[in-house]
Amino acid sequence: MVRFLGRTVLGCMLACATSRGLAADPQLSQITPPGGQRGTELDVQLTGARLADAQEVLLYYPGIRVASLAAAEAGRVAARLAIAPDCRMGTHALRLRTATGVSNLITFSVGPLPQVDEIEPNNDFDGPQKVALGTTIQGVVQNEDVDCFLVEAKQGQRIVAEIEGIRLGETFFDPYVAILDLDRFVLAGADDTALLRQDAVAAAVAPNDASYVIQVRESAFGGSGACRYRLHVGAFPRPLAVYPAGGRLGQSLDVRYLGDPAGEWTENVTLPAAPDPMFGLFAHADHGTAPSPSVFRLGNVDNVLEAEPNNAPTEATAFDGPAALNGMIGEPGDVDHFKFPAKKGQVYDVRVQARSVRSPLDPVLDVRRAGGADVASSDDSGTPDSYVRFTAPEDDDYVISVRDHLLAGGPVYVYRVEVTPVEPRLTMGLPERAQYVDVTAAVPQGNRIVVMVSAQREDFGGELGLEIKDMPPGVTFETVPMTPDQNEVPVLFSAAGDAQPAGTLADVVGHHTAGDLVIEGHLKQRTSLVRGQNNIEMWNHYADRMAMAVTGPVPFRIEVVQPKVPLVENGSMELKITAARAEGFTAPITLQMLYNPPGVSSPTSVTMPGDQSEAVMPLTANGGAPVRAWKIAVTGQATVGDGAVLISSQLADLDVSAPFFTFTFPSISVEQGQQTELALAVQKGKDFEGAAEVVLLGLPNEVTSPPQQMTKDSTEVVFPLATTANSPPGHHKGLQCRAVVMREGEPITHMLGPGELRIFQRLPEKPAQAAQPAPPLAPQPEKPPEKRLTRLEQLRLDREQAKQAKPPET
Repeated sequence: MVRFLGRTVLGCMLACATSRGLAADPQLSQITPPGGQRGTELDVQLTGARLADAQEVLLYYPGIRVASLAAAEAGRVAARLAIAPDCRMGTHALRLRTATGVSNLITFSVGPLPQVDEIEPNNDFDGPQKVALGTTIQGVVQNEDVDCFLVEAKQGQRIVAEIEGIRLGETFFDPYVAILDLDRFVLAGADDTALLRQDAVAAAVAPNDASYVIQVRESAFGGSGACRYRLHVGAFPRPLAVYPAGGRLGQSLDVRYLGDPAGEWTENVTLPAAPDPMFGLFAHADHGTAPSPSVFRLGNVDNVLEAEPNNAPTEATAFDGPAALNGMIGEPGDVDHFKFPAKKGQVYDVRVQARSVRSPLDPVLDVRRAGGADVASSDDSGTPDSYVRFTAPEDDDYVISVRDHLLAGGPVYVYRVEVTPVEPRLTMGLPERAQYVDVTAAVPQGNRIVVMVSAQREDFGGELGLEIKDMPPGVTFETVPMTPDQNEVPVLFSAAGDAQPAGTLADVVGHHTAGDLVIEGHLKQRTSLVRGQNNIEMWNHYADRMAMAVTGPVPFRIEVVQPKVPLVENGSMELKITAARAEGFTAPITLQMLYNPPGVSSPTSVTMPGDQSEAVMPLTANGGAPVRAWKIAVTGQATVGDGAVLISSQLADLDVSAPFFTFTFPSISVEQGQQTELALAVQKGKDFEGAAEVVLLGLPNEVTSPPQQMTKDSTEVVFPLATTANSPPGHHKGLQCRAVVMREGEPITHMLGPGELRIFQRLPEKPAQAAQPAPPLAPQPEKPPEKRLTRLEQLRLDREQAKQAKPPET
């Protein structure tokens, strides 16, 4: 067993392993009831898994206090919540901290009305459950269920039924709500309402003093035990839009509430002086307050309200940028125009806010020169809203036009066009380790956890510094600057052995400083709460802080053995990880690289068996891996008790280096059964001590070559190749060399190649032929008889032969 823990920490681990069973990895499924009335206290049940050691509820927003908390059993926690009278209405996010972890995020709804529970049976139109106006009903829609509620209303009185279904963040529930008279005439009905996304509101004015039935069902008559809802029933105001849809921070202005069944009205509001992502306008009237807000934008530019008529470019409402343009596409076919001057090269971000302020408008944005020439246009830009970055091509007047994609329009089709100068922005994030699973930082006493922190830079570049504020006492963090070419870095959290169990919501801050320019960004962590078909996200929550906790000690700890040598491009390394285990802890540990630097690869995971305390993580680098030093970490996960515990190694250094040498591979060929040589030319990159062993890999079957050695002075490495008659003929392209340089007892492994080898099939020898008998001689024609010469002819012949035989005179 590896001994690298101090006596105190190891003692805590032993105590942890022997004194109690752990219930790590707490999970929450729901809170019952799913909401409460502000200004009251109520008992709730938190249900899930591995909750027996619950210690604290972490609440993201003020206004709710936990009066008491008691774990009744492993899957259920009883709590009493005190909701302040001025608590913000709407969705509140929470997590449960246990002695061994931090749960997933769920939500709790706060409303203005007293609550009652649905009482079954109430499916019969003629036997509805009677409720009073000014009530929130908490119920469930089962399959093919139709819940009916009876209310009394006076003539001219509003009847409003607003339902929270998918907004509870529990399941894919698409509710339908309707208001009917006793003759079953539908006064109002709604499936999806733009203001409430996939939830709905039905609102009407009572035509008579009478009883009315409110029906709730799933839009396609589905449902299940998970389809819970909160139905707000009353005479409260329920506008569907507000105009203008935003204003300048700290400003007082008049706004018009639109879409209420009793008619529109105007109210003066004072806006907060500082940005507030949860800000919204709650409509107030004599009969109460709307249970959910109208979305309202806060900004740093002044409002410009459209001046009708502005349906043509020649009638455009004039303004000077930057500004926020506010208008309504009041009827089908309406097109609004705004005109502004700009200098050549002037740049503005022009963004339409329509769906983002819960308007039914599907906007189309066009920017043209006053003479009509197109400059920029946008329909959807990543969202149903429109956006362009406008750069003025010349000194001129320019016209912005807004219309609906299908030329629709109506009294609640409001929009806001924000024309602003380009400003740098920075947003911090926590990339998920597993899809749809939030990242939290639960740090065991005397141990470590590591997370990746990301940064989204907009319209600036440069190095970022990181700071983590409001951590639990006894926790420290370690990280590195985020260089201009990086958008993620590891952050390691360590808890002292004597740190007390506690939880906080920590502020993750990134900052960039360049001269007088200071840019600061904070966390925006998305939690995917409800997904529909094909995992399309239907409802989510954005948190501005990271959940952290100090938890009890765990019975193991891991460490990366710091490499003494680099990982070279086109090379490999075996990263050694050791574990210290408390006595008796024999669970396997699953090891994973937190991340791989660019160009570096590793297995998805490596398992350290329960009877071992060492493991190796293979690393490889491709030829494009950046040559630089990186901080790396390895996470270790093991089952402790009935849940998973995740810890981390320290931040270790990984040096990615250029290769010490490269080889040039010639193309060679050989005939089966013959021998040849592969001579590799060496190009040296840097010196090294001693001899490197070079092994030729990828040889075909029955082709052999012994290992060779080289030094820093070698200019060539020659491999003798031997083939057999059975070596496969063909073109073999997979030759590689593994060259290992040893330094300080550790290998620096190079993988060099590729090379090619052609093996030709040996031609068969011609068989020996038997001696053939000599063919018979062809009959020779008889020579004609020699002519007999006369004496004179003979003398002439002799004289001629004598001349030819006589030597030449000198």
